[in-house]
Amino acid sequence: MTLPQRDLAPQDADHDADELVVEDFKPSDDTDYRALDNGDQQDLADRISLRRVAGMSTELSDISEVEYRRLLLERVVLVSVWTSGTEEDAENAMVELKLLAETAGSQVLEGLIQRRSRPDPATYIGSGKVEELREVVLATGADTVICDGELAPAQLRNLEDRIKVKVIDRTALILDIFAQHAKSAEGKAQVELAQLQYLKQRLRGWGGNLSRQAGGRVGAAGGGIGGRGPGETKLETDRRRINSRIAKLRSALREMDGTRETKRAERRRHRIPSVAIVGYTNAGKSSLLNRLTGAGVLVEDALFATLDPTTRRSQTTDGRVFTLTDTVGFVRHLPHDLVEAFASTLEESAQADLLVHVVDGSDPDPNGQITAVRAVLSDIGAAGVPELIVINKADAASPEALTMLRTQYPDAAIVSARTGQGISSLRSTVESRLPKPEVEIKALIPYERGDLVNRIHQSGEFLTLEHTADGSLIVARVHPDLAGELARFLVPEPAPATA
Repeated sequence: MTLPQRDLAPQDADHDADELVVEDFKPSDDTDYRALDNGDQQDLADRISLRRVAGMSTELSDISEVEYRRLLLERVVLVSVWTSGTEEDAENAMVELKLLAETAGSQVLEGLIQRRSRPDPATYIGSGKVEELREVVLATGADTVICDGELAPAQLRNLEDRIKVKVIDRTALILDIFAQHAKSAEGKAQVELAQLQYLKQRLRGWGGNLSRQAGGRVGAAGGGIGGRGPGETKLETDRRRINSRIAKLRSALREMDGTRETKRAERRRHRIPSVAIVGYTNAGKSSLLNRLTGAGVLVEDALFATLDPTTRRSQTTDGRVFTLTDTVGFVRHLPHDLVEAFASTLEESAQADLLVHVVDGSDPDPNGQITAVRAVLSDIGAAGVPELIVINKADAASPEALTMLRTQYPDAAIVSARTGQGISSLRSTVESRLPKPEVEIKALIPYERGDLVNRIHQSGEFLTLEHTADGSLIVARVHPDLAGELARFLVPEPAPATA
């Protein structure tokens, strides 16, 4: 299988009808980000702000823009082992791997799929296919091979030894994207922790670097007296340093998690419901949060553009306060090290009162997205949280796909965060799915106690409100702690009439 490649020449705009064209979002300098209902997009403007000025470099002044980009982009060949599912499933997985590779900053030259019952334990694709892969690498001039799976250390070593170029797996690719997009101190620490946990099991040495022991005659090497003994190999030194760094990162993340937990405890104390927006990467979660709250969260047509969760306060139509949290996107076969490193961040989903599960309606396999997201939610203990399916990108999805999704998920909301279609209906649905206060009260609150009325507005639900000469006569549903504070203002129910 040969994957369609993104054309680097801007003047060549013609494509075959059957060719998959992946369009980049490239806003112009005068793009009005607020007009896109995404709030202040300063993060996106910063990310794309640097432009190459032609003719400024003497070294590159005599080459074209296409050649310049080819010098910058890592040239890769993709390899996948198709073990189960249909051929369409295998091709969709390969297209996703291509998007991941391009997000990481590489140029995909070739995509190869092999049909096997299971990956080869020694070389992932089998010894015979390794030679064919080597020929493809030589023919295309690739400098990297990316495998669509998590390679064992032995598989990684065997492939690199025989192909003679760098080999990485899907896990390392996703970790690299996370490292590029992390910007907060917590996000960077989480990504580094995941990378070190992945690297620790894959350390290897070459030649003299494998062992630097100081035993025996070391006078010539500068060891001399006091330098003899069993010593410590370079691998052992690296592994010890990695373990030490992991311990420091975990300690730092525990301190950061304390701050996050304090904020969560404060919201729980005030009985503020929380809604977490979850879903597949690039499904439009940040766009939806911006459309609902005007949060100004970075929106970009790229995988894993959002790594740091963003929480915004919102209000229902009757004045109740709740929070909306944009979370990191999920993906098929999300690396276990990432799930572990991002545990504190993913807890926002596990402790939410409602999950707004965003699905890309224009994706070739939306059901695969839903299955992958639910698998991760189960891993982090969020499987029991109430879920609202939201089919996004209705403006880009085909009518047939939307009809199929409506049939499979009759309670799902169909929206377009870009155009605003269905947003008002979604907001009403979210409000109706928020947890209701448990206690119904009838109270006459004096006008000087307006603070209690305000708390009912924020965390309770008004049924009736009547202003009288003695105060506000309120019938509402509130939480037990607020009901206790209102106890002295309760209006007794009239005794039933006797016969």
